[in-house]
Amino acid sequence: MIYIFLAEGFEEIEALTPVDILRRAGQQVCTVGVGGGKIIRGSHGIGVECDLSDAEISPEKMDMIILPGGMPGTLNLEKSPVVQEMIDYAVANGKWVAAICAAPSILGHKGLLSGKVATCFPGFEQELEGAIPGDYVCVDGKTVTARGMGVAAEFALKLVELLTDAQKANALRLSLQCRV
Repeated sequence: MIYIFLAEGFEEIEALTPVDILRRAGQQVCTVGVGGGKIIRGSHGIGVECDLSDAEISPEKMDMIILPGGMPGTLNLEKSPVVQEMIDYAVANGKWVAAICAAPSILGHKGLLSGKVATCFPGFEQELEGAIPGDYVCVDGKTVTARGMGVAAEFALKLVELLTDAQKANALRLSLQCRV
């Protein structure tokens, strides 16, 4: 199970592109509404009905968590005790943690990027406490980070590759007409 956490003010493309691409790849993805509700409004006013509320999730079923960026979505994710607990659980149990745009700052504040190659939206680098600056999409251990909306498809295809294999990701890349 892949949980993608949506908090008020999330960046819509950074959230929904991975949901779409991972589901096309046959992965089980659940959108999780942070803060008690199932309808969460993105940073551009688009409301999304989530599959689950944060009270309904089960860490034992999780293989990966995804944290989309956006403002104030990133700040709202970071304030959530449930999101913090799920990050801790994922790290402690060798599960994938993926974050894009401003959301890698959440991992940086927890000290989880120290000594790892990571990236984020330009201007947030100082929040990645101890990270080694990387390219548009970075994988280091079980952590995946990406710069922002413009690489949302590349980010999602990398997640497909990590969860399945490069052949499946490349076939999906071709079918989506992605040039990366």
